[in-house]
Amino acid sequence: MNILFVCKWNRFRSKSAEAIFEKLNKNPEFKAKSGGLFPGVPVSEDIIKAGKNIGINISKNQQCLSHKLLMWSDYIIIVADCVPKSIFKEVIKNDDKKVLHWKLKDVIGTDIKKREKIMLQIEDRLKIFLKKHS
Repeated sequence: MNILFVCKWNRFRSKSAEAIFEKLNKNPEFKAKSGGLFPGVPVSEDIIKAGKNIGINISKNQQCLSHKLLMWSDYIIIVADCVPKSIFKEVIKNDDKKVLHWKLKDVIGTDIKKREKIMLQIEDRLKIFLKKHS
């Protein structure tokens, strides 16, 4: 199963989800990637530090969504409150893809504790998701 985590920029929520998935996943048949709708906002040091504080490594490499990436996925998990599920309607119309929308808020500014809180929410949801699909 291929899981694609999506947020607006691929700098915080989707990258965190991908890193947490890699930490939790024990099934070699499950793969994850992440992508954003827009390029350009770099991964900041507070995001990397918050990740380290909860035991994950977040890379600075960002990736925009592409047709290839969307076609690779079996599940699209939107981890952003500002990305509507409806934009993936055409992608899933004639496919067996499933789209989940977790609607997590972004963190404005550099508050590491707020970032950790969102990351832990992602971790909780991923534990449930992986348990359901194992």
